[in-house]
Amino acid sequence: MNDITLKITGMTCGHCVRAAAQALEAVPGVTKAEVTLEPGQAVVHGDAPLEALIAAVAEEGYSAERL
Repeated sequence: MNDITLKITGMTCGHCVRAAAQALEAVPGVTKAEVTLEPGQAVVHGDAPLEALIAAVAEEGYSAERL
């Protein structure tokens, strides 16, 4: 199992954090996603491909990149 840290931009509130976390946790291979508003990042646990994680965040209206 790997941990991937993502920088997520565009989140402004707790609802954004929950939406991003739920989107990441819905990606096959993700066991848990820890999303924080400040500093705007996520630590994703599991074996999901980076491209799938970025796409899931983008579908929620935010942008992501690997740190």
